[in-house]
Amino acid sequence: MIILGIDPGLAIVGWGVIEYKNSKVRTLGYGSIDTPAHTPTEERLLLIYKGLKQLIDTYHPDEMAVEELFFNTNITTGIRVAEARGVILMCAHGLGVKVYEYTPLQVKQAVVGYGRAEKKQVISMVTMLLGLEKPPKPDDTADALAIALCHAHSGTSRLARYYNQK
Repeated sequence: MIILGIDPGLAIVGWGVIEYKNSKVRTLGYGSIDTPAHTPTEERLLLIYKGLKQLIDTYHPDEMAVEELFFNTNITTGIRVAEARGVILMCAHGLGVKVYEYTPLQVKQAVVGYGRAEKKQVISMVTMLLGLEKPPKPDDTADALAIALCHAHSGTSRLARYYNQK
């Protein structure tokens, strides 16, 4: 199964693609979709759409895992991220990619084993679990890979429960 992990944002959308097969994980690619500051929001959203469409066309993921929106005290930032997230969900759905969503707590629990883990712990575990030579940059990319890893474990266990009930 090929999984595209997405860490949504307006300035930076982190992405990571992994293959999960026979309980083994292989990294296929990772990076970020960056949108320039001081660009109108609608242009930034279009850049995100085009970048994500290109990723889906390139990697043909079976499923996509997206981090759920976490609202902090800056509501304006939260709204902009929500707009970007909407474009991401629409793009995936329009291209026939099944979307799964995970909270930051679920991602940290799946990757580090502790839901309140620090960002550097997540980055360290992603680097180790995927056998990467160095930590992925920017941090949004490491988060996207963590989201993909979370889905590889959580998503598969849901499927296994379904098939074991038959």
